[in-house]
Amino acid sequence: MTRTTEPAIDAADIARLVLERGHPFPLKRDVAGIFDALIGSLFPQLATQTARDAEDLAQRINEACGRFGAVAAPLTDQPARDLARALLAALPDVHARSLEDAEAILAGDPAAESVDEVIAAYPGFLAIAAHRLAHAAHRLEVPIVPRLMAELAHSRSGVDIHPAATIGHSFCIDHGTGIVVGETAVIGDEAKLYQGVTLGALSVSKDKAGTKRHPTIGDRVVIYANATVLGGDTTIGADSIIGGNVFLTSSVPPGSLVYQTPDYRVRRQRGGFDDTDFVI
Repeated sequence: MTRTTEPAIDAADIARLVLERGHPFPLKRDVAGIFDALIGSLFPQLATQTARDAEDLAQRINEACGRFGAVAAPLTDQPARDLARALLAALPDVHARSLEDAEAILAGDPAAESVDEVIAAYPGFLAIAAHRLAHAAHRLEVPIVPRLMAELAHSRSGVDIHPAATIGHSFCIDHGTGIVVGETAVIGDEAKLYQGVTLGALSVSKDKAGTKRHPTIGDRVVIYANATVLGGDTTIGADSIIGGNVFLTSSVPPGSLVYQTPDYRVRRQRGGFDDTDFVI
């Protein structure tokens, strides 16, 4: 005969444990809907549904901003209507700066044929445009929602940019996958990052929160694939080029060229394996 015992805890107990904190938290689904509506409204190439006319598009933008206000207000002491209006006021700048970014990507990539192609198909553009939007929400002192927007872009583009990072005009991301830009990073105008670049912190100690932990990148700096630049005191001077796989924790002056010298030797194999061969 099989005996059954009652569980020591039931679903009601679990529900109380989950809800006892009482903090409002937006659903990722709701934030994703707002994000897609705004990005798709600003850039029809990314829309999931074509607007019928200008009036229809304006209504979609107003509705998305209203939903943003409704989601964000419980997280702040600001009225939903004020938050909606503030985000709406920020959208022209988000749109204009993102178009500058698209032009910079077109100018910097010989494979790109048009701005429309860049907007519709380039993950680097999606990452930058999403950051412009998330940064605008961050500047409204709304918690959580900007991070969720940034994570949406991260999951779709492979580019991880903290919404608090400061990025100048005409920013170009080429390929993009694996790029990480930390919270206190500052990037100047006309900068260009290739895949795998990390702009990170030297220390991840919690007591460093609120301090400048990530590097400052000057105007017109190019940082090639898989380079790592770390530290809040690290500044890459304007017009510098940082080569691929470089690891930097100190500043370089304007106009610098930093690169790794490759170490190689000619492989000579006679009758067997040499010491660089391996089998997986």
